[in-house]
Amino acid sequence: MDIGNKIKQLRTRQGLTLEELASRCELTKGFLSQLERNLTSPSITTLDDILEALGSSLSEFFAEDKDEQFTFKEDDFFVDERDGYTVNWIVPNTQKNLMEPILIELMQGGKSFEVEPHNGEEFGYVAEGMVTLVCDEKRYELKKGETFYLLGKSFHYLCNNRKKTAKVLWVSTPPLF
Repeated sequence: MDIGNKIKQLRTRQGLTLEELASRCELTKGFLSQLERNLTSPSITTLDDILEALGSSLSEFFAEDKDEQFTFKEDDFFVDERDGYTVNWIVPNTQKNLMEPILIELMQGGKSFEVEPHNGEEFGYVAEGMVTLVCDEKRYELKKGETFYLLGKSFHYLCNNRKKTAKVLWVSTPPLF
């Protein structure tokens, strides 16, 4: 671990100069400069003082940073083929996230899962074909390039009454698929 660089990143993220940090933790500007360039090493007590001045702790500082995955390829997707439709989870393990995007393919005559009322919001983008959004007793026809946005307070689902497969990017928050 590059202790000096990590301290410098914490300091600069907070917009502090070396002098300001030195004043906060009662160290010299020269010592902190050498520390950030890895020319010296701090004692545990000194490192703890520096981290406290930066609003951090030893446990946070030394916690393993897991490389968070930001991009996903088709091999990462989880596909579930159901009667009349296919669900592609296009971001893996979304149950831990605040939102869940899926790509749903509705075959001719296909109907998606029925979503019960919930606390949350949903957004959909019709990428191919046409679908009908059924929301309680109302029906809304949507074609390629059109979107829907709704609060989860109503019973709803999608259906495809056309001869061509439809694809919809569907995002919900919180995750519920």
